[in-house]
Amino acid sequence: MSLRSLLLALCGLLLGAGAAHGGELKPWTGGAAPALALADPAGTEHDLAAYRGKVVLVNFWATWCAPCREEMPSMQALRKRLAGKPFEVLTVNMMESEEKIAAFRRAERIDLPVLMDRDGAAAKRWKVRMLPNSFVIDRRGAIRYQLIGEADWTRPNITSVIERLIGTDAKHQSASASQ
Repeated sequence: MSLRSLLLALCGLLLGAGAAHGGELKPWTGGAAPALALADPAGTEHDLAAYRGKVVLVNFWATWCAPCREEMPSMQALRKRLAGKPFEVLTVNMMESEEKIAAFRRAERIDLPVLMDRDGAAAKRWKVRMLPNSFVIDRRGAIRYQLIGEADWTRPNITSVIERLIGTDAKHQSASASQ
């Protein structure tokens, strides 16, 4: 079975199990953040390490995954809400063409940064087994939370966690700098 077929099957399973898995940030216990350095559709390289100092939402998705498409507008709204704060959203597309991604972004008016996981290697390193799959990275570059399944990223229980990370990490960095 190809990786794409497996991901499609898992995405389908997620539709049935969404209530059990989706929408809840769970504290991360899986170790350090794997490397993530991928190009966007324009060919510009993005390296997660370059985002140190910001809280980053890393979201693995595909256009064929209905829950992935459903949550994109709320991620965009969260990014807009936190504009000017040390926060970024990086979406990692699973093995689709630039044309397919561009058509989706135009149709849905999504302007989130998209990184291309052309061969599925990044998803494998991050142990992504279902889509959508999201990770919240703190300002020091450590994974703090994972969310499997679709979420409304504008819900207070999610935004408060992210805002707390932004504020807590800012205090931690200030304390570290003054020592």
